[in-house]
Amino acid sequence: MVLPDVVVVGAGIIGAVCAEALAAEGLRVTVLDRGAPASGTTAAGEGNVLLSDKAPGPELDLARASRRRWPELLAELGELLGATLAEAEWEPKGGLVVATTGAAFAPLAAFAAAQRTAGVLAYPLSPAEAAEREPHLTPDVTAAVHYPEDAQLQPVLAATALLAAVRARGGRVLAGVTALGVTRDAAGAVDGVRTDRGRIGCGAVINACGPWAGRFAAAAGAAIAVLPRRGMVLVTGPLPPGTVRHKVYDADYVGAVASGEADLQTSTVVESTRAGTVLIGSSRERVGFDETLRVEVLRQLARKAVGLFPVLAEVPVMRAYGGFRPYAPDHLPVIGEDPRLPGLWHATGHEGAGIGLAAATGQLIADLWAGRAPAVDPGPFRVDRPAVMEEVPA
Repeated sequence: MVLPDVVVVGAGIIGAVCAEALAAEGLRVTVLDRGAPASGTTAAGEGNVLLSDKAPGPELDLARASRRRWPELLAELGELLGATLAEAEWEPKGGLVVATTGAAFAPLAAFAAAQRTAGVLAYPLSPAEAAEREPHLTPDVTAAVHYPEDAQLQPVLAATALLAAVRARGGRVLAGVTALGVTRDAAGAVDGVRTDRGRIGCGAVINACGPWAGRFAAAAGAAIAVLPRRGMVLVTGPLPPGTVRHKVYDADYVGAVASGEADLQTSTVVESTRAGTVLIGSSRERVGFDETLRVEVLRQLARKAVGLFPVLAEVPVMRAYGGFRPYAPDHLPVIGEDPRLPGLWHATGHEGAGIGLAAATGQLIADLWAGRAPAVDPGPFRVDRPAVMEEVPA
């Protein structure tokens, strides 16, 4: 059997997009996952491709590149696989960020103004204009900003399509295989990955383990500070079309995304899916890998969602789910080769923005691998930055 050039550890959206990008470069790629593909963080996501929640800086640059890349990538998958296998429910429906207090008006306007200087389309709306776009919004809205570039896709479908493309290009996807670490050659560089099914020789390993990336990196002998941060989401029963038309969230969501607090934070996020259900979020808390379902968190999410969309008060909740997001202390992804261990690469730390940042992350990995000048400066995402090298308590 021909050995792979690269083994990607993790078959979520980030591992899948990196594997697809490298396979498209002509490399032999094998993807490993201890569970089923796209069954971890990716399955617990909402599928957001957002610019609206990111301040000017490196993450916004990566997000803008990814927003440009996603439609191109999905079209390429369609050409390779056919429309059915490449279906990912792409919806460029735009986002609406609203203020519901007078105090929130000025920060929302200032944040949008700063984003416009970075090239983001952000259009201020009056309360009446916001109500025209979302007729079921609370009348307490004091101001809003429309972000037409915000989009959504179905994350499990997207990851599945990317992995199908890897297979179509001759690669392998191995489920139920746990990566335990790496092996090294005489010069100290990576020459394989150790698994519970034996060693797989390869030229490089990509750590795309999401919230578990810190554990795998430590097992490989090159620890990084990537920790789990838990989030929960409610799913309603189907609603009539047009009940919720955009991704809508309260302006305090931006602060929650940027916060490094370990304690529970909730902010109102409401959006519909193509199936007619409504997703309600969001929560963030650092509780390690504790999977306990906390009813008080779900109650906060429901109460705040009804405050934003009173029509939801009579809508049944169909289910709730939670998941762990890969959190880096400086809120930036970790992308690139580890200078301490040649052949070990990382693609992790995207926290709740992994779906939106995925397309550009895969392209950045491929560009760095091929030695091309990347479209996005990789410097801010480098592995050896202080925040990632420091030991951070769980």
